[in-house]
Amino acid sequence: MSRVRLDVVVAGGGVVGAACALALARAGLEVALVDPQPAPSWSRAEPGLRVVALAPDAADLLARLEVWPQVLAARVQPYHRMRVWDAAGGGELAFDAGTLGRPALGWIVENDLLIERLRAALPAAGVRVHCPGRVESLEQDAAGVRLRLDDGTRLDARLAVAADGAASALRRMAGVEVDAHDYGQRGVVAYIGTERPHEDTAWQRFLPGGPLAFLPFTEGRCSIVWTLPQEEAARVLALDDEAFAVALTDASAARLGRVWPVSRRAAFPLRRQLARQQVAGRVLLLGDAAHVVHPLAGQGVNLGLRDVAALLATVEEAARRHVDWCAPHRLQRWARTRRADNVLSAHAFEAINRLYSNEHPAAVLVRGPLLGLAGRLPPVRRALWRHAAGV
Repeated sequence: MSRVRLDVVVAGGGVVGAACALALARAGLEVALVDPQPAPSWSRAEPGLRVVALAPDAADLLARLEVWPQVLAARVQPYHRMRVWDAAGGGELAFDAGTLGRPALGWIVENDLLIERLRAALPAAGVRVHCPGRVESLEQDAAGVRLRLDDGTRLDARLAVAADGAASALRRMAGVEVDAHDYGQRGVVAYIGTERPHEDTAWQRFLPGGPLAFLPFTEGRCSIVWTLPQEEAARVLALDDEAFAVALTDASAARLGRVWPVSRRAAFPLRRQLARQQVAGRVLLLGDAAHVVHPLAGQGVNLGLRDVAALLATVEEAARRHVDWCAPHRLQRWARTRRADNVLSAHAFEAINRLYSNEHPAAVLVRGPLLGLAGRLPPVRRALWRHAAGV
């Protein structure tokens, strides 16, 4: 039975966990990553259904980690504009990269591609990868953590990071509880062809059942996320391709003309879930292990990567000052800052979803004009974008 001594053990090899392991290793720490699943094999011919709308600060972090060029060389779709409107009428909220002084508002990237490129960079950075591997037990004290894996390996570290998803086993072992709310909705995802070009624009229409987003992907193709009540989502999933095309064209108000499916469809349940704390002794929580938010603003992965960027900044500042990077007061400061941002974002997205999925006459009367007002006030529009972009 082997025993390894490290600075950090990261549980979870998704986008956030892999980015965290790579960032801390590049900062000079001894790091291990544990994940029960091998890295996905990205395919140019068969795009993964799950895509990520990366914000500029997330792309900057990936560039610092020397992974962004490899992602760009594979397949990335920048979007330069965003249009948001309500099916009940009223004004439109529009964002344009040119008027905001940016080369792009963000980038649409396949989740599998990000994971594959991040995981591929780990060995060269010195990260010990235990895959397949599963954390079976956790012990901790003031000095650090002791993890036992399912193959008998024991990992001793100063810190453990739970980045193992919404059902995080490490979070449970650390005794951290969550506050959760089921929205009673599912997000239907698919790729579609469009009669009109997407114009490098992200389109979102608020409907009574939830928002419908068209995200530009490749020429003549978009990725959709259609938020629907659970029963309606099941009905939409069961439609044949022709009926689905008609329903989707109607739901989008034919903004891109006639649309049609070019992939299979899938759906995932939507909920808000917030860990009651992001640090428990020597265990930190990042990404979905700490916060699950409504996808209407496309901020889930971006919030997780902001967790990583803030932790990296804490480590680098401590190195510059020649002090202990994982002193309890520094971990608590990181946790307070990140949890405040994550909780605020989660409840803001929930409030927007409730307002724009509400058919009460008062809500219908006010929400369209609110979008139009925000669209007509450049300082408000710029502030909204800066918050979403992390700049």
